[in-house]
Amino acid sequence: MLEFLKKNIFIIFLSSITLFIGFLTFLTFIDRSFIELNQNNLQFVLILNILLLILLFIFIFIEIKKSIKNDIDKDGLSSNKKYITYFSLFTLIPSILISVFSLFLFSFALEKYFDKKVTTVVNNSYELARNYVQEVRNKVEADIILIAFDTNKSKKFLNDNKNEYSRFLKTQKLIRGVDEIHIIDEKKNLLFSSEENNKYKPPVDKALNLVLEDDRPLKIIDAPSNISAAIIRLESFENRFLYIVKFLDKNISNYLSESQEAINFYYTVEERSTGIKISFILIYVIIVSLLLFVSITIAIRFSSRFFRSINNLILASTEIGKGNLNTKVPEIKTDKDMEILNKNFNSMISRLKNQQEKLIINERYKAWGNLARKLAHEIKNPLTPIQLTIDRIRDKYSEKISKEDKVNFKDNLKIINNQIKQIENLVNEFSDFARMPKPIMKKNDLLKILRDNIKLLSEIDKSISINLLSKKDEVFLNCDKEQIARVFLNLIKNSIESIQQKSQNNLSFNKKILIEIFDNNDHIKFNLTDNGIGFDNLNNNINEILSPYFTTKKNGTGLGLSIVNKIINDHNGELEFFSIIDGAKIEIRFIK
Repeated sequence: MLEFLKKNIFIIFLSSITLFIGFLTFLTFIDRSFIELNQNNLQFVLILNILLLILLFIFIFIEIKKSIKNDIDKDGLSSNKKYITYFSLFTLIPSILISVFSLFLFSFALEKYFDKKVTTVVNNSYELARNYVQEVRNKVEADIILIAFDTNKSKKFLNDNKNEYSRFLKTQKLIRGVDEIHIIDEKKNLLFSSEENNKYKPPVDKALNLVLEDDRPLKIIDAPSNISAAIIRLESFENRFLYIVKFLDKNISNYLSESQEAINFYYTVEERSTGIKISFILIYVIIVSLLLFVSITIAIRFSSRFFRSINNLILASTEIGKGNLNTKVPEIKTDKDMEILNKNFNSMISRLKNQQEKLIINERYKAWGNLARKLAHEIKNPLTPIQLTIDRIRDKYSEKISKEDKVNFKDNLKIINNQIKQIENLVNEFSDFARMPKPIMKKNDLLKILRDNIKLLSEIDKSISINLLSKKDEVFLNCDKEQIARVFLNLIKNSIESIQQKSQNNLSFNKKILIEIFDNNDHIKFNLTDNGIGFDNLNNNINEILSPYFTTKKNGTGLGLSIVNKIINDHNGELEFFSIIDGAKIEIRFIK
C-alpha cells in the first residue's frame, strides 16, 4: 500500500487539490467561502475546476496506459487482458450507476428542499418570531404612555420624595409588566429608578434628542442585547424624561436571528441551485475518477502478479517442450502459492536437466568405452609381433653391424621400444576407460582418503604446499573407495602439473594448493584451489575439458578428467570448473 501511495503521489495530490477546489466552488455558490460571491469569481473557480479535472484525467490515462504497457502487454497473455477488462468493467459500471443514482437523489432532494410547503414553513416560522418581537415592542410603547400619564398625575403626591418615587415606580413596574423604569434628566442623569442595584444603562443620545421637544413616545430597539425600550418626555415636570426597559425572551430573540440567517441561506441556495448541482457533479466526477483509477490500478497490479507467473510458466513449459532445459522461470514477487509453484517448477527443470546430462554422459561414455575397447584390441594385437620382430633384428644384426653404426642402431631400436611402451600405456588407459566397473558403495571417510593421496603426491614436488581444511575430523560418504581415491589423485596431480608448468616461466611465486571439504546436512562439498596456469587457454569453454580424449597436455591422453567425471556422476555428484585470478578452482558436490 505504501509503495502504491509513493508511486502515485502526484495523482493523489492532484486529486486532493481538485476535490478541494470542487468543495470550495460549492461553498462559493452558497456564499460560505472566503471567496467573495460574484460573477467573475464563480467563473474563475468553475474554469479552474474544469482545467484541474482535465489535467487529472490526462495523468490518470497516462498512468493506466503505462501500467498496461508494463504489466499486461509485456507479458502478452490474452487471459490477463481479458480479466483486467472484466475487472475494470465490473468496477466502472457500478460506480457510474451509483454516481448517477446519487446525483438523481441529490437533485430530487434539492428540488424537494425548495418545495412550496417547505418555503411556507420557513417563512411562517420567521414571521411568527418577528411578530412576537414586534408585539413586545409595541406593548412597550403603550406601557410607557400609561406610566407617563400616572406619573404626571401624581406630581404633587410624589413631591420629589425619593422613597415615594421608588414605591411608585415599583408599583408601576409590577402593574405594567416591564423590567425597569427610570426617570432621567436631559443630560441622561438618573434621578429616580425602580431598581435599587443600579442596573441603569442610559439611552443613546440620538433617542433623547428626538423627544426633547416632542411629547410622543419613542421606541428604542437594541436587539443584540435582547432589549426593547422606550423614552418619553414628562409634560408635568421640567427637564424630566421617563425611560422604561423590557427584556425580550432570549430564546425567541436568538431564534429570530437564526431564522433570518436561515431564510437568507435558503433563498441563496434556491437562487444558485444550478451552480450547486454543477459543483456536486464536479465533486462526484472527481471522487469517482479517483476511485476508478485506484480500482483499475489495483486490478492491473493484482492481475499482473497472478498472470505474469502463469505466463512465465507457460513460456518455460514451451521451451522445455522444445528440448531447452536451460530455461528458468523468473523469480518474481507474487502470491506465496505462486512463488512455491515457480520454485518447484525450477527445481523440476533442474532435476530434468541433471538427469538428461547424466543420461547423455552415460551414453557418451558407453560409446567411447566401446570405441576404446575396439581400439585397445586392434592396437594391442600387432604390438606383440612388432616387439618380437624388434628383438630378432637386434639379436641377428647387432654383431654384424660395424662399430661406427652400432651406436645408431641401438639408439634407433631404443626409440622404437619407447614408442611401443607409450602405445602400450595408451592401450592400458583405453582398457581402463572401457572396463570402468560399477562402484561398490560403502561408508568411507573422505578425509582419510584425501590425506593418503596428499601424502603420496607431496613427494612429486615438495616445493608445492598442499593444505587440507575441514571443520570436522571425519566426513563419511557412501562411495567406492578406490574410485573416489582415483578422483582425488587425478585432480590433485593435475593441479601439481599446472603449477609446475607455470613455474617454468615464473619462479617467484608461492606454489600452493588449498583443499576444503564441507559436510552439510544434505550434501558434501569438495573445493580444490590452485595458483597454476588456470583455464584461460580454453577461451571460456571450460566444460569441454571433460570430453574424452580432449587434453591440453603435451603427452596427455585426455581420459583422466573424463574418468573423474564419470566416477563423480556414478556417485550422484556434480563437477564444476572455475577460472579465477592467478589459478583455477574445482568444485565437487556429492548428494548424500
